[in-house]
Amino acid sequence: MVSITDKITELIQPILDDLDLELVDLEYKREQNGWILRFFLDKEDGITLDNCAEASREISSLLDVEDVIQTAYNLEVSSPGIERPLKTKEHFLRFVGENIKVKTILPVTIEDGKKPQKTFAGILKEVNGDIIKVQLQGRAKPEVELSLDQIEKANLKFEF
Repeated sequence: MVSITDKITELIQPILDDLDLELVDLEYKREQNGWILRFFLDKEDGITLDNCAEASREISSLLDVEDVIQTAYNLEVSSPGIERPLKTKEHFLRFVGENIKVKTILPVTIEDGKKPQKTFAGILKEVNGDIIKVQLQGRAKPEVELSLDQIEKANLKFEF
């Protein structure tokens, strides 16, 4: 069965392509004040408020016509922020050399005698096939290799 977010993604992708925007993430969930449909969009040279406003108008019009969502909801369109999520192999390739934080689905042992862990932070050194290599700081074993299918969540990590 196709999820509502998959249907919405399929519907809006042509609009995003026309506007030269990338769908980084999409959330449809119930929050304290009701249902929220939240789009996180980006652009190669960075997304602007005007890009978000234009995308919001186009997406809203299309969703009103297609009537995909039967309940009342609020539409939000924004940038993914400075700690943007990394969801696809292309995202990881684009951000090689950047600081990232990765949470795995299951704990991973990287050093003998150390407790397995699920969270790793460091510099994304390379992407080779479906394997990413993260350089860790202050560790006896300075790198960890993780398969993309091991990753539950990953995002850029802003350093102050």
